[in-house]
Amino acid sequence: MPDGPTPRRPARITLDGQLLGYWEREAARLDALAANARFGWQRRGYLRKAESARAQAARSRVREVERGAVIPGEPAA
Repeated sequence: MPDGPTPRRPARITLDGQLLGYWEREAARLDALAANARFGWQRRGYLRKAESARAQAARSRVREVERGAVIPGEPAA
């Protein structure tokens, strides 16, 4: 038997955890596209899609918090 504490398994990454990161990156990408859009209708479309992505991320964040997962960049409760 090895001496000392046994190594802990890293926390399991859940689908909601993966989706949270994906939707945050997608919102940032769409914001960048909106900032460089040539026409107002393009900018508004990108901003609408970015807002939708942020809403998706918020849903995943709520599920992760309910699960008790630690979310990087969030203050510990």
